[in-house]
Amino acid sequence: MKRAVWAVLGATMMAGTVQAAERPAITGISHIAVYSADAAATEQFYKDKLGAEKLPDPEDPRGVRYRFSAQQFVEVLPLPAGQGISRLAHIAFSTSDAAKLRTYLAAHRVQEVSPVKKGADGSLWFSARDPEGNEVQFVQSPNADSSPAVGAISGRMIHMGFLVHSRAVEDRFYRDLLGFRPYWYGSMKEGTTDWVSQQVPDGHDWLEYMMVGDGSTTPLSKIDGRELGVLNHFSLGVPNMEAAVTTLIAGDRLSPRHDGPQMGRDGKWQANLYDPDGTRVELMEFQPVTKPCCSAFTADSPTH
Repeated sequence: MKRAVWAVLGATMMAGTVQAAERPAITGISHIAVYSADAAATEQFYKDKLGAEKLPDPEDPRGVRYRFSAQQFVEVLPLPAGQGISRLAHIAFSTSDAAKLRTYLAAHRVQEVSPVKKGADGSLWFSARDPEGNEVQFVQSPNADSSPAVGAISGRMIHMGFLVHSRAVEDRFYRDLLGFRPYWYGSMKEGTTDWVSQQVPDGHDWLEYMMVGDGSTTPLSKIDGRELGVLNHFSLGVPNMEAAVTTLIAGDRLSPRHDGPQMGRDGKWQANLYDPDGTRVELMEFQPVTKPCCSAFTADSPTH
């Protein structure tokens, strides 16, 4: 995969020296944007099976939003010609001040930082690229309401994850520059690292590096479209996995491809559904119920 060029941080920026006063708050997940080859099938999955509310896309008139709460949603965009195997368009975090955060990133010589734009709903947002070339947006919402969508299996997105080749390279952006905080790391096998989680600096939502290549249990030769859909994913928090899955089964709302429930390596119950293009949607209980493998949690888990 082609990686975007990312400028080296200023000479005075050393690992772990980010001062929160230099940047506005980054409070949680705003949304994830994915590509779809079949709009009708995708609508059935997000609207009918997951119960999200379908809305116009204020950011891109070609797209559709599937809202889980007033603050969090999946943005679905039409699959571009020649897109390749990835169905991930971008990830997005919420910020208290998009303009100030944009100035902060530009001052630290992050490349491909767009101007601040205004959505049709009054939101302010801009995009940038992380060191491995992933598009990352930062959104300042005009709406303080966080109430869940009626009928949604969950009203709370608690984490997003995507393929990462180099933890150290990505840490320069997410941890050293933006101030994300260590949360947990783990693996399927001792002596390797498959998942590295870090919470946003001013909340409990987290970003999960899905490690591939040397040092992980996922070789680069295994990365095809199906595997990439597993790696590039988002998670919906539920208070009780048994109740959530029972609701899905009773309403014939399971996706054709699904797995679980099972106990995750982080000690939390989880179950997976997959949208028609293979993007994984992970249901996860908010709190661990048993000791996690590999490392202890170093920050509080979300409670709701």
